[in-house]
Amino acid sequence: MALELPIYMDNNATTPLDPRVLDAMMPYLTSKYGNAASRSHTFGWEAEDAVSKARKQVAKLIGASPKEIIWTSGSTEGCNLAIKGVAEMYGPRKEDGSCRGHIITTSYEHKAVLDPCKRLQREGFDVTFIDPHEDGVITAAQVAEAIREDTILVTIMWANNEIGTINEVDEIGKLCKEKGILFHTDATQAVGKIPIDVERDGVDLLCGSGHKIYGPKGVGFLYVRRRKPRVRLSPMIDGGGHERGMRSGTLNVPGIVGMGESCELAGKEMNADAERLSKLRDRLIDGVLSQLDMAVLNGDKEKRLPQTANISFPYVEGESLMMAMKDIAVSSGSACTSASLEPSYVLKSLGLGDELAHSSIRFGLSRWSTEEEVDYTVEKVVSAVNHLLEMSPLYDMVKEGIDLSTVEWGGH
Repeated sequence: MALELPIYMDNNATTPLDPRVLDAMMPYLTSKYGNAASRSHTFGWEAEDAVSKARKQVAKLIGASPKEIIWTSGSTEGCNLAIKGVAEMYGPRKEDGSCRGHIITTSYEHKAVLDPCKRLQREGFDVTFIDPHEDGVITAAQVAEAIREDTILVTIMWANNEIGTINEVDEIGKLCKEKGILFHTDATQAVGKIPIDVERDGVDLLCGSGHKIYGPKGVGFLYVRRRKPRVRLSPMIDGGGHERGMRSGTLNVPGIVGMGESCELAGKEMNADAERLSKLRDRLIDGVLSQLDMAVLNGDKEKRLPQTANISFPYVEGESLMMAMKDIAVSSGSACTSASLEPSYVLKSLGLGDELAHSSIRFGLSRWSTEEEVDYTVEKVVSAVNHLLEMSPLYDMVKEGIDLSTVEWGGH
């Protein structure tokens, strides 16, 4: 089969819509256009039935009850609702200005978690930001060390969106249960890619997004535990009392149907996809590292998502590398921060310096990625890096045996 260009290798940013998901959505974009809240006629009943089916599909994928699934516009809204909703409900305002409660998160969370936590800091909460280990993994021991008597929430991502490393979510969940602390996880990159069971793993709140698992953009879900304990949230949006009063607004029925179908497919195909993608991921990693001695894989090689690799190329600027291989779509960090010229804060949290963080590329595979695409990508990456190294005065100095850390750079 002929290789089609350009090649899409940025599936952590978003995935293409699976044609089977589109087929499930189409009736609700055309003839089945009822409002799921209209309960006085068949058009509304039809939409409500479709929403109920999707709730069951999502719940089954993560080991939850359908009643625990709240529809959102995506993980950014879900994380905001979970974090701010818990803070407002369990951290009452204090007239004397004293701490309203303590929250634990990490320094390499997605901005959808970091920014709400920083807002809560301004509103009277104490927030602890844990740095990951050099392998990119957050452990339960780190969380245990950070817990205080007034800790009300732990919010730690299931898997990192830039480097793909998987955190000790099950152990962290167990720890939070023992301490009676609510545990939220941003599982945007993990849902549908690796097994998740909110009961087994002790999770109280969990976010997912349709467009990360071959579903539509603009729809997601928030799992909110109903028992042991029953989690209560203050809503961010008022008006109509939809979604158990937590998230008012007319439901996006076509998007929700697509979200449900994408979860249904993920549940059936996850194991096969993971096995195939892990082999392709390792083929890419090994192909690059075997031909570029100085290239470095970021994050633990084993504790990572099947489809994700993040590699640093010393003495090569990441933006220049992407420009040198325009027929391959990759990224130098999170899609939500790619407009920034700042080095990745995720990589800096692992201890990488600005130069190495600037030289990193994220590769994200999909269920349609092929060996031919991986091999072509490896070939182009190696060729582009070698070409850029030939033009790098820093690399020339390194080859001459000069320790760059000892160089005193001139300046004005």
